Amino acid sequence: MRLKDKVAVVTGGAQGFGAGIAQCLSGEGASVVIADLKGGVITDVTKEEDVKRLCDTVLEQYGRLDIFISNAGILKAGGLEEMSLEDFELVAKVNYTAFFLCAKAAARVMKAQREQYPERMFDIIQINSKSGLEGSNKNFAYAGSKFGGIGLVQSFALELAAYGIKVNAVCPGNYFEGPLWADPERGLFAQYLNAGKVPGAETVEDVKAFYEAKVPMGRGCAPEDVARAILYCIEQQYETGQAIPVTGGQVMLS
Repeated sequence: MRLKDKVAVVTGGAQGFGAGIAQCLSGEGASVVIADLKGGVITDVTKEEDVKRLCDTVLEQYGRLDIFISNAGILKAGGLEEMSLEDFELVAKVNYTAFFLCAKAAARVMKAQREQYPERMFDIIQINSKSGLEGSNKNFAYAGSKFGGIGLVQSFALELAAYGIKVNAVCPGNYFEGPLWADPERGLFAQYLNAGKVPGAETVEDVKAFYEAKVPMGRGCAPEDVARAILYCIEQQYETGQAIPVTGGQVMLS
């Protein structure tokens, strides 16, 4: 019960990493509010009024907001010739601009709490990606948005430290079993196969085997791996503005 009495929001919490993160935080005693287009508090993170309403609703119902996990994201793979401007802008809107909206709304609520309870610490955590730490071939829209997200994390951390608000990013490796990768029609295995990102691959199984072989620890990232990094961000009180890799050794900090 490491998060007893804490209230956390997880955007994109209805499936994939978000659902696993929400379950892990709840198991540690937190009251978890899921914000998603598919369930929980219905929220479109690209709309400022939705995100503001989400934070206000949490404060009204629970009386506090301690942790905001900005997890909602989207990926559109493709090379320069295949990528449309519409898809490029959509990825940036969901992965980059929406994090700004979430941080803005959460910080407003957390600052007000800090004035009333100056001993409290708060956390805004972006679920970023290993693609925010290194470029990704024929996946530039996603990688670029995630690189930008780390820039926001570092800048918000500098601005909000005086208010007891820590801002960090967790950068997971590949969650091969989640819908982002495994959906038979829209998943990354299918997208990468169609985009020709893996030379010689003829099936999604070929693509999966290619990416599994890249991980020194021999497996993909799981929600519980991400949750452990999130717990570190929350429990420590002396670190902010960091991008923490959870990649099985596939991407290492230098």
